[in-house]
Amino acid sequence: MQLRPPRLASLKFTRNLPRHVSTKTPQPLETEDDWTDFQQTRTSLKTLMDGMSRYGSQQTSQWALRDSLHKPAKDATLSALLASGAHFGHASSRMNPNFMPYAYGTRAGITLIDLDHTLPLLRRAAKVVRAIAANDGQIVFIGTRPDIRPVVQKAAQRLGPQGYHVGDRWLPGTLTNKWQMFGHEIVRSKRIIPDLVILLNPISNMCAIQECALSNVPTIAIVDSNVDPRIVMYPIPANDESPRTAEIIAGVLSIAGREGIAIREAEEQRITSAVESAFEDIEKTDFEKETAEPTRAQSYDH
Repeated sequence: MQLRPPRLASLKFTRNLPRHVSTKTPQPLETEDDWTDFQQTRTSLKTLMDGMSRYGSQQTSQWALRDSLHKPAKDATLSALLASGAHFGHASSRMNPNFMPYAYGTRAGITLIDLDHTLPLLRRAAKVVRAIAANDGQIVFIGTRPDIRPVVQKAAQRLGPQGYHVGDRWLPGTLTNKWQMFGHEIVRSKRIIPDLVILLNPISNMCAIQECALSNVPTIAIVDSNVDPRIVMYPIPANDESPRTAEIIAGVLSIAGREGIAIREAEEQRITSAVESAFEDIEKTDFEKETAEPTRAQSYDH
C-alpha cells in the first residue's frame, strides 16, 4: 500500500478576518501583494478596535451573580433566580403530581419550574417572616446539607436573638417530646416551640415537618418538582439542590425578618417616648398645682 504525498500545489491560503468585520467570501492569497494588503488591513482593524474599545460601556456575555451569601439582595428578581438555576427541577419521571401547577414544562427529560409562580410565593413568605419577626417571634432555619450549612447560619445571624439554625441533623422529638429532651425546668423557663420554621431541604427533614404540623408551627420550604407542596404551609417552588438558589431565598427571608425586628424596635421606641412625654406632662401639671396653692393661701391672708 502506497501513501500519496500531499498536493502542496493545490493548497491555497485565504484571508482570515473576523466574521463581524468582513462578510465577503475570503479571497485566496496568491501573490506577495495580497499578503501585504492582508497584513495592513488586519493591523489597521486591530488598531481601530483597540481605540474604539476605550469608549462606551462593555456588555458582558452573561448576568453576573452577586455575593448573595454575605450581601444578599433585599428582593429577588427573575433574572437572579434564573441565573442561580432555580428553574431546574428533577427528571420529569420523578415529578410529583401535586407539583403540576408550578411546572412550566419539560426539556430534555427535566422538569422546568415556572419562576412566575416562584417570585410571588417568595414575596408572600417574606411578608410572613416580617410579620412574625415584628411580633417578637422565634424563627428557625433548617438546612442539613454541607453546602447550605453556611446559608442557614448567616440567615440566623441576621435575625440576632430571634434567629436560630439547624445545620447538622434534626433530632426527632425536639418539639413533640420536648419535656424529655430538655427537661421540665428549661421548658417552663424558655421558649422551646418556635414561631416559624424555614426549611431549605425539606425532603431530608420530613421528621421536622411532621413535628411542626403536630405542634401547629407554620413552615416555609423550598419545594422541588419531586416534592408535594402541600406538606408545608408556605411552599416556594424552586431548585432545592442549588446553593445559589438557597442563598437568594434565605437572604430575602432573613432580610425581611430583620426589617420586622426594626419595625418592632421603632414601635417600642415610639411607645417609650410617648409614655415618657406623658409622665413629663403629669409632673409638670403637679408642679404647677403645688406652686399655685401657696399663692392662693397668701391672697386669702391679705
